[in-house]
Amino acid sequence: MKKKPTGKLSKSSKGCMTTIHDASWGFPFLKLLQDNEERLNKVQNMTVECSSGQAPSAPPVVSGLLVVSGVLLLSFFALLGLVMEVRKDSMAVLLLLLILAVSSVSAAEDAFVGVNLGTDLSDMPSPTEVVALLKAQNIQHIRLYDADRAMLLALANTGIQVTVSVPNDQLLGIGQSNATAANWITRNVIAHVPATNITAIAVGSEVLTALPNAAPVLVSALKFIHSALIASNLDRQIKVSTPHSSSIILDSFPPSQAFFNRSWDKVMVPVLKFLQSTDSYLMLNVYPYYDYMQSNGVIPLDYALFRPLPPNKEAVDANTLLHYTNVFDAIVDAAYFAMSYLNITNLPIVVTESGWPSKGDSAERDATLDNANTYNSNLIKHVLNNTGTPKHPGIAVSTYIYELYNEDLRPGSVSEKNWGLFDANGLPVYTLHLTGAGTVLANDTTNQTFCVAKDGADRKMLQAALDWACGPGKVDCSPMLQGQPCYEPDNVVTHATYAFNAYYQKMAKSPGTCDFKGVATITTTDPSHGSCIVPGSAGRNGTFDNSTSLAPSSNSTTISSGCSVMFHTVGSFATSAIIGFLVLTAVFL
Repeated sequence: MKKKPTGKLSKSSKGCMTTIHDASWGFPFLKLLQDNEERLNKVQNMTVECSSGQAPSAPPVVSGLLVVSGVLLLSFFALLGLVMEVRKDSMAVLLLLLILAVSSVSAAEDAFVGVNLGTDLSDMPSPTEVVALLKAQNIQHIRLYDADRAMLLALANTGIQVTVSVPNDQLLGIGQSNATAANWITRNVIAHVPATNITAIAVGSEVLTALPNAAPVLVSALKFIHSALIASNLDRQIKVSTPHSSSIILDSFPPSQAFFNRSWDKVMVPVLKFLQSTDSYLMLNVYPYYDYMQSNGVIPLDYALFRPLPPNKEAVDANTLLHYTNVFDAIVDAAYFAMSYLNITNLPIVVTESGWPSKGDSAERDATLDNANTYNSNLIKHVLNNTGTPKHPGIAVSTYIYELYNEDLRPGSVSEKNWGLFDANGLPVYTLHLTGAGTVLANDTTNQTFCVAKDGADRKMLQAALDWACGPGKVDCSPMLQGQPCYEPDNVVTHATYAFNAYYQKMAKSPGTCDFKGVATITTTDPSHGSCIVPGSAGRNGTFDNSTSLAPSSNSTTISSGCSVMFHTVGSFATSAIIGFLVLTAVFL
């Protein structure tokens, strides 16, 4: 089953790159690096409570919400003066409209993180085993690359939202026959709903780049599938779209100058108009890994991995002055701008594939466990915080991680077989930096992770980090005093490992608490030795929370902030404000 085109480093492959020399991420990117620019607040809708106890100024979204609440309050008093003059039936109409407003606000869905299910495994788990893993990992959204009957039956009555797919090899038949499309819907959708919660149909996969000869029938295939849903009264609950490779976007940086490959205008324009008219969304596959690999060193690795950058490394769009702190956001915004140039606005984007390989061959040195862990952990945090993008802050960009399992039978390079979060036995390939019960993809099934000093780390940096942990970091370093269990061996590596891990456990293993300016790393190997039992080892686990803060990079100006983070949802605040308005108004009826 073909899901992703092979030879990904070609011009037709994933990622926005065409060539590094044609205004993609090359020279324009370098020109747009701004010195001495203040770092953009990357998480717009959060407040930070620092250990000093001093409350920072409200971030932009919070300030905006205060304005909203003020407007609502003023509106209340303005209406209050008119209440006695308004007839009861008119007031009832007013209340009904406000109730509908509350419903529309609360009905707005937050962003979600789902997974793609590939099946090119020599030992593919059974559908029942797949569903058991999804439940254990609290995964509520899955994308299938087909409409496998056994898988859809196993997903029945789970509530998991399912995107089924029309495979590319069936596209021509469906695009040429309304009856064939109707039969496909009858067999693969109607037979399973409502027990199986099918919410979307992906028609083909990267058709313009992977199967260009089928491009002429893509629009008709979309319309025929949608017509069959209308006939079955399912068009409101099931959206129809088609996933595109981000390589169809040219001149992707700066995003404000991006445009779709104009050779596909005859297809893209009607596709986008169809999506807009049916209240659907653009499906886009976004792979910063390939953009990074193609950039020949122009794109910093930290920029591709969502790690914070110093101000002089941030990319700034000179046309909009928007700051871009990661490749993912830049690609998504490039798609927004490309659509706007075709007069398509307010069309949401769902990222149907994104991820990072955990293993590669000699030419893929950055396909590592650590990088895959960092990318996917930071991506999940970025999406679930509803951060949005610089162009559309706060607008959800739901994303499906590529992919659930490593697929050992996939052809191509080593990395092609190593995009999965789990192996065929359901064991995590690596432990995502997302600890705590209830967190989506909290795949640390044992919770046994430790923070240790990196091999070959600079001794002076280790000493500085050790001093910080035992000082401002408030770690109890008394077990390392002479005569105590963890004094021996008396060297900076061993002592730093103890202190780093103690801080990591103290901070509930929160992502970003095991970096120490790049001299620490996470491991599943218990560093306890002899009578020295480190925090988090058997019998000494700390208290864990659901913190998912961004992992700091070696470019950070401080080792750790020591701050706790609280996230707030704009929708819930607005809903509360409107409800309060309703209650106060009702009092005077």
